[in-house]
Amino acid sequence: MRWKPWAIVPAALGLTLAVGAWGAADEPKDLPPTPPAQQPKSTGEAIGEKVDNVVQSIKRGARATTETLQEQYQKARTSVHNMNVQARVYSRLHWDKDLNDARIDLEVRDGTAVLRGTVKTLQAKAKAIELARETVGVDRVDDHLTLEPASPAEGPGTAAKPKD
Repeated sequence: MRWKPWAIVPAALGLTLAVGAWGAADEPKDLPPTPPAQQPKSTGEAIGEKVDNVVQSIKRGARATTETLQEQYQKARTSVHNMNVQARVYSRLHWDKDLNDARIDLEVRDGTAVLRGTVKTLQAKAKAIELARETVGVDRVDDHLTLEPASPAEGPGTAAKPKD
């Protein structure tokens, strides 16, 4: 009898089917399918997930950068506004004749003008506060002005006597 190699294929196939059917008969029918996370991922899926993670990271970075830029813009805008108000107040105080000899330091923060320094009279102090308060952009004035002590030559009892 001569051996025929093509006869082995159907016999092997039949054995494989029989073993497969026998193994399948032993498996319970109510088990859920294997979850996708446990199944091996294809190279394309793995690359896709990594690209998605990078894109999400870039989006988070862009959001954070946008928020930082907005904060910095608001700070710069406020600073420019304060400088503008400070220039207006300074101009009014500097050019007023009653305040020529006053030494006033000025700071403006969020609509509040802070006046520090010395003035010669109460009228000069009141004038400085009034000018600052009436300036566009000033909501409030913090007064830290003090009166200069009178010099001995200007005291009431030291008036010059006429010579005979």
